[in-house]
Amino acid sequence: MQGKDTTLSTFHQLFAPVSNDYFWQLTAGMGVDKYAKKLNSLQLIKLIAFAQLEQLNGLRDISNSFNDPQFSRAINLESISFSQIARRLRDLSPQFIRLLFSYLTTQVGKEIGLVNLRNAVGRIYLIDSTTISLCLNQYRWAEFRQTKGGVKLHLRLRFFEEEVLPDKAIVTPARPADKTQMDILVVEEKDALNVFDRGYVDYKKFDRYCEEGIRFASRLKGNALVEVVADLPVNPDSKVEKDQIVYLGKDGVTKMKHPLRLITTEDTQGQPVVIVTNDFELTAEELSEIYRNRWQIELFFKWMKQHLQVKHFYGKSEQAVENQLFIALITYCLMVMLQLKAGYQGPLLTIKRLIRTCLYEPFTFFVQSLHRKPKRRSYGRHKIDYEGIYQDLVKQVLAGEADYLNDVTYDPLVL
Repeated sequence: MQGKDTTLSTFHQLFAPVSNDYFWQLTAGMGVDKYAKKLNSLQLIKLIAFAQLEQLNGLRDISNSFNDPQFSRAINLESISFSQIARRLRDLSPQFIRLLFSYLTTQVGKEIGLVNLRNAVGRIYLIDSTTISLCLNQYRWAEFRQTKGGVKLHLRLRFFEEEVLPDKAIVTPARPADKTQMDILVVEEKDALNVFDRGYVDYKKFDRYCEEGIRFASRLKGNALVEVVADLPVNPDSKVEKDQIVYLGKDGVTKMKHPLRLITTEDTQGQPVVIVTNDFELTAEELSEIYRNRWQIELFFKWMKQHLQVKHFYGKSEQAVENQLFIALITYCLMVMLQLKAGYQGPLLTIKRLIRTCLYEPFTFFVQSLHRKPKRRSYGRHKIDYEGIYQDLVKQVLAGEADYLNDVTYDPLVL
């Protein structure tokens, strides 16, 4: 819409959480715009977030976006070359982007009410990583295998009533094992339950977590050495087959000092799943259900790869790749905050799709479009029964109920 106040636009509302006093204080404190002549940090974040939403493949595509006068006015920049975008993305401090991401996750948590949530289970955190393949010739720092490069996004999600929220992230080359980042991602508060897959199994760390009161639940590796100490009663009507107190590891070498709880259950497809945990308070059924929800982090990674730009990178350096991945997470958080502001409880994908069509429209128009009910319900295309129509016509003519020449409309498709 030409000439309207951009402060009322969907674009403005989308980026309002990062266009505030905290952002400018952080910018000034870290001096990230000290030598920026044309493209400041806020403009860069808006630019890369826009590229995430549009899933633009390259820097030239981003630069060409300024051919749209509405976009140019929204960014408050007439034009920018692709080389300038590349340099700014490479030189921007990843620590600045990480702090901004941490600030946003806190703000979203407050909006949803996660901070004050307390129940018998406590707070649930899902921990996992995803690997993104890279061309080794162009990303030498990201060596993964002999002929392959890759980067890992290690992530902690807060799980809340079948919804997830990014909580902490680390970007590393793909080669280091997942458990090398485990201590950074694990939440140490006693009311937090950390849930992860068997790639994070580490007996020494498990012992330390037991000593420090850090709760965890993990899937156990198939070759684990298990010493059963006691069998606990199980509900015969549940999917839980066994609930046992065990020690893990080999005597004198890797055996754990602290006992754990081993639960044998099954997944949604009926396949056996062995869960190990140091939580002795929750029921086996509760722990089984919590672990089944670990799949939400896999769905989150899939959503990101399908609907944001995290497989094609705008820079070759380690800093540029890390900044792009964190801005993707920031974009996700901004969409969640816009969803909350609009009072919409449907899928986030609807928010993303509507943002693209209503980006420069007033935010009130965006909200109305989001909550608008379909005018009519479609039942799909129906197949016409021409043979049945023909037979009915013949019956009417033979019975004298219709005059073929005068009363029946001729249709070449029927007769």
